[in-house]
Amino acid sequence: MSVVRSVWRVLVGVKDALVLLLLLVFFGVLWAALKSDAPLSVPSGSALVLNLDGQIVDQANERSLVAALTRGNVAPEVQLRDVLRAIDHAKGDNHIKALVLDLDAFMGTGQANLQAIGRSLDSFAAAKKPIYAYATAYTDDTYYLASHAKQVWIDPLGGVLLTGPGDTGLYFKKALDKLDVDVNVFRVGTYKSAVEPFTRSDSSPEAKAAEQALVDTLWASYRTDVAKVRPQVDINALLATLPARVAAAEGDFARTALDAKMIDHIGSRADFGREVAKLVGEGKQDRPGSFNAIDLDRYLSATDSETGGSGPAVGIVYVAGNIVDGEAPAGTAGGDTIARLIDKAVANDDIKALVVRIDSPGGSVSASERIREALTEAKRRNMPVVASFGSVAASGGYWISTAAEMVFAEPTTITGSIGVFAVIPTFNRALAQLGIGADGVKSTPYSGSPDVLRGLTPDTRTLLQASVENIYRRFTGLVAAARKLPVARVDEVGQGRVWAGSTAKSLGLVDQMGGLDAAIKEAAKRAKLPDDVRTIDIERHQPLPLQLLASAFGRDDESNSQDSASRDPFARLARVDRARVLAAFGEAQTIATGPTVQASCLGCSGLLPPRARPQAEALGMFGLLARLK
Repeated sequence: MSVVRSVWRVLVGVKDALVLLLLLVFFGVLWAALKSDAPLSVPSGSALVLNLDGQIVDQANERSLVAALTRGNVAPEVQLRDVLRAIDHAKGDNHIKALVLDLDAFMGTGQANLQAIGRSLDSFAAAKKPIYAYATAYTDDTYYLASHAKQVWIDPLGGVLLTGPGDTGLYFKKALDKLDVDVNVFRVGTYKSAVEPFTRSDSSPEAKAAEQALVDTLWASYRTDVAKVRPQVDINALLATLPARVAAAEGDFARTALDAKMIDHIGSRADFGREVAKLVGEGKQDRPGSFNAIDLDRYLSATDSETGGSGPAVGIVYVAGNIVDGEAPAGTAGGDTIARLIDKAVANDDIKALVVRIDSPGGSVSASERIREALTEAKRRNMPVVASFGSVAASGGYWISTAAEMVFAEPTTITGSIGVFAVIPTFNRALAQLGIGADGVKSTPYSGSPDVLRGLTPDTRTLLQASVENIYRRFTGLVAAARKLPVARVDEVGQGRVWAGSTAKSLGLVDQMGGLDAAIKEAAKRAKLPDDVRTIDIERHQPLPLQLLASAFGRDDESNSQDSASRDPFARLARVDRARVLAAFGEAQTIATGPTVQASCLGCSGLLPPRARPQAEALGMFGLLARLK
């Protein structure tokens, strides 16, 4: 019998080896096929087409194997660094004569990212290379980028409709009362409005005033930026008289935009292509309006070998998305994952300084602290650490930044949110209405706490409030030490309030205005490296098989972004608003069913394009994780 088992094990081993060998051969052939299709050079005299399909993010979410194989309903994401690298390289590339912004399927990004791209576009234009923009309909984010173009085109059926930052929240208090559900809230921070959807039927005056000040700052910055590149556009005057202007144009939004000098030409995509072809020549595709071009993905592939190098470097650590404990894929900030990457960077002899790029509304306290400790350890080993804020760096994101020697932010970065709360729903009244009783035995006063079936005891309430206050003291203490401010001053500007980057600088929460490039230069300076130092992205990469599958089954090269575009600005705005409504339900569910102690920045989410974020596991005190979000 033992001989039979031995033979069987050998056969199973041979089978496993053959399967592994076949998989290796398969992926090897697939890799070779994909590499063979990659362009070896950039077409001479061509236009670089930034076909911005989806959202622009600091770090794209990893696609699941199922999504890669089935092309599931996953919103595409374009990484900000790829866009900036392509523009920066193209401005000095003799093969590139122009840049085309294809904005039909652009789903937006944070205003801070728009400012970073805008600066790169201006630099490209300063190299005496024209920029062309086309979209069926322009809204805030698409028009911001298009305004930097020499020629802005619009479809005859399209239009420009700017609305400015702002959002409408959902409040569930009356619905919860009807369901006999109690939401127990413990908080520190006058402006910590994340719990208000459960405790009120509308926004509190304090929260509304703070959020109004924030959106007013963001909108003023938007108008100023547009006025710099298109001084002929008066956004305030346009919005004040928009109904009359549209009526005068007999409902033609495209004509209204042209009369307001917001756009330069009205025409079809084929008309637009023929105009670009006058400069770069016609393309090889057999379709109207084809012009000599290379898209973003192919350009990055073609120029990848030119952006490498060796020697001293600045490492860039990405903290993107919700901050969670343990391991997490790219697009979500796993505390253990990022801490290990930092440790690996410190051990790399080529990396002489670190920039931590933060684009996160926060998350787990313990995960945030895990990352902060790893950065602090890097500093102990004489490695400079500089923080760069993206569109949002709030709560847990700001917690992490306290390890940095210097903090950079964009004027429209959403930051701060230094405040803490705890929320636990209890169902004792709802169960009683249904005739369901709840009873049991205890070995200590805290057995089964927090008891969501029978309600919270006074002692449990005391402990929860003490935990919230302790975390807030810890938070304000870290900020005070890092920013060299009195704790009382940090408490004054904290209280859960969210600030724009420009305001945060005046309050001492940020050191300098600037993007990732400015932070890299500062880190290089502190490490005594040249300004043009090479950089290394320090992040977790997808397994090679998934990379290959994503490349093989990704979007079609011949697909036209206009196929998924909305045909008018109202449809585009409605699509974004629907996504925000769904995101609001998701945020409420995260708070209600997630960790007990949190410092949530719902106001941050409402001012950014909706993006799905995984929820963290509930761990820690009372079986729930103390988190910042």
